[in-house]
Amino acid sequence: MKLQANLCLVAIFLLLFSFKLPLSFISAIHALSNETDRLALLHFKQSITSDPFGILSSSWNNSVSFCNWPGITCGRRHPRVTSLDLKGHNLKGLISPHIGNLTFIRFINLQNNSLSGEIPEQVGYLFRLQHLYLSNNTFGGRIPISLMNCSELKNIWLDGNKLNGEIPKEIGTLIKLETFGVRKNNLTGGIPTSLGNLSSLWGFSVTYNHLVGNIPDEIRGLSSLKKFLAGENRLSGTISSSLYNLSSLNFISIPNNQFNGNLPANIGFSLPNLQELRVGGNELSGTITNSLSNVSRLQILELSGNNFVGPVPTNFGNLLELRSLNLDENNLGGNSSHDWGFLTSLANCSKLESLSLSENNFGGVLPNSIGNLTSQLTELVLGSNYIHGSTPCSERRY
Repeated sequence: MKLQANLCLVAIFLLLFSFKLPLSFISAIHALSNETDRLALLHFKQSITSDPFGILSSSWNNSVSFCNWPGITCGRRHPRVTSLDLKGHNLKGLISPHIGNLTFIRFINLQNNSLSGEIPEQVGYLFRLQHLYLSNNTFGGRIPISLMNCSELKNIWLDGNKLNGEIPKEIGTLIKLETFGVRKNNLTGGIPTSLGNLSSLWGFSVTYNHLVGNIPDEIRGLSSLKKFLAGENRLSGTISSSLYNLSSLNFISIPNNQFNGNLPANIGFSLPNLQELRVGGNELSGTITNSLSNVSRLQILELSGNNFVGPVPTNFGNLLELRSLNLDENNLGGNSSHDWGFLTSLANCSKLESLSLSENNFGGVLPNSIGNLTSQLTELVLGSNYIHGSTPCSERRY
């Protein structure tokens, strides 16, 4: 009896498999899908209140296929929208929730417009979406949690808006994410610990928000990270050792927060690829470690506005790519002519353009070696120290 039932099921399956639908029926299905995209785009157009260049008003009409409308790209196999690129057209208005019907779309770029309102929750339906660029508009509200359903996302850029609320903790589910940018918004809360799940992430920018808390140790999982930009927030505590151990990093920029503690003694060995280190305007203390001289690619070293003490390392001349050294507003030096030994070494930095040493405890007479600094130097700031005596003649060219 059981065998007969199984044979019956097989027969039904073969019958359905061999059944040929009429071509007219298949064409009708395709036409219906195409109409869904066309209507979604027309709803998008209707939500735009100002189109000063006429990019939509003069071209998005029935005179041509929507696949030929400016800013629209369709797939090769199917006439479905795969890309919406309307950056820099000064568009004003909202993003229609009907955008969620563009289920074949992979690329959205609406940067550098004046779009407002909230990012619609319906973007969560775009399960093929890989790139979302909405920077430099005036979007408000929260980052929609539904966006975390778009598991193919590689790039999310939401810089320069008015977004509030927290970074969704579900961001850790976007395991293909490579860049995440939300600088210049009004975001609060902390950096989600789930961020550590994103082993493909190489760019993380949350500068100019209101984030609090510390840098989570879970970022040790960001094995591809090259840029970590979190300045101008309210982050605090000691800087996670996990950050200093990410050897892939090229840029660390965390100025104007409330970080404390010391720079690790081995930072110059654990971050061999570092090009910029910006930690000014915090509450860091201790001495400046000699190991920084091992970071041969370092171009910008910005340590101003902290509580560093002691001498400036005399081996900074090994930093042959160094362009800017800012040590302003610390407690460096000991009010002695011996404070200037590092200048001899800096003469090797032929690309140095800016040297800022003001508001420290450097003292004594300026040495003649200051005249050996590179001719590329265009900024030399020495004010509010304890310097006395005459200025070396060779220094006057600065």
